[in-house]
Amino acid sequence: MIGSAVTRVFVKNSVVFLRLEGKHENVNKIRMRETIVSYCFLAPVLIFFVVFVLVPMIMGFVTSFFNYTMIDFTFVGIDNYVRMFNDEVFRKSLVNTLIIVIGSVPVVVIFSLFVASQTYERSMFTRSFFRCVFFLPVVTGSVAVTVVWKWIYDPLSGILNYILKAGHVIDQNISWLGDSRYALWAIIIILLTTSIGQPIILYIAALGNVDKSLVEAARVDGATEFNVFWKIKWSSLLPTTLYIVVITTINSFQCFALIQLLTSGGPNYSTSTIMYYLYEKAFKLSEYGYANTMGVFLAVLIALISFAQFKILGDNVEY
Repeated sequence: MIGSAVTRVFVKNSVVFLRLEGKHENVNKIRMRETIVSYCFLAPVLIFFVVFVLVPMIMGFVTSFFNYTMIDFTFVGIDNYVRMFNDEVFRKSLVNTLIIVIGSVPVVVIFSLFVASQTYERSMFTRSFFRCVFFLPVVTGSVAVTVVWKWIYDPLSGILNYILKAGHVIDQNISWLGDSRYALWAIIIILLTTSIGQPIILYIAALGNVDKSLVEAARVDGATEFNVFWKIKWSSLLPTTLYIVVITTINSFQCFALIQLLTSGGPNYSTSTIMYYLYEKAFKLSEYGYANTMGVFLAVLIALISFAQFKILGDNVEY
């Protein structure tokens, strides 16, 4: 009797085990099928990334060690990099690029945060109006914006000279884009107008995630608006600020269209940036190897600065 009972229990356990094993196999098949389907959906994006992003990046890095022109393809080692650091125009372009980045990124962050904080608690109409006004240059397009600013800066019929002369700020017309003393700063002003639209919208959205009960409790306890902002709101705005800083830095380093359309790097390379100088060497002088050298340098520089920004601002960010 005991033996037969043990046998029945063993058989039942074996059946249960086989059933569980069968269910487990079915689950694995379903998971495998879902994984394959997921990779099928990702395949076009991965193929596009590999063919049009990863492969050109590798080719650009490799050809930076070659004297690559329309008629020559000779290995030169690090000669292009030595030439780059000894190139006076490149050094001038690098300085101009850093001036654009340092002059635009803090202004974009501070001004966008100020406008967002001042308009967030206003009426819906007021918020929508300011978002539309500041985002309009972004959706208009660089060519249309350039045409408008070219008219504003026109030395003969520009409205800027007219207003400044009417206010007795200047005595004679200034060639804002033709004078090396003003040209780069004129470009930075245009860049600012096209860079603040998206950060304002992002900051307004981020302010909506701030815990209002904490803000109201702090105000009831007598906290100043500055303390409310710094102690409560700022921690919620850090992830948005990190994103805006990194994206604005990258866009400033890649400033090209405004310079190409307005000054072509002049006068005397006073508005030339690394991106424009790279374009000039590659597409005007056909020095592809040297242009790729500058591209590699710019990519490494942006990566290092972005990494530093993540380390400085990202340590206090809670995702």
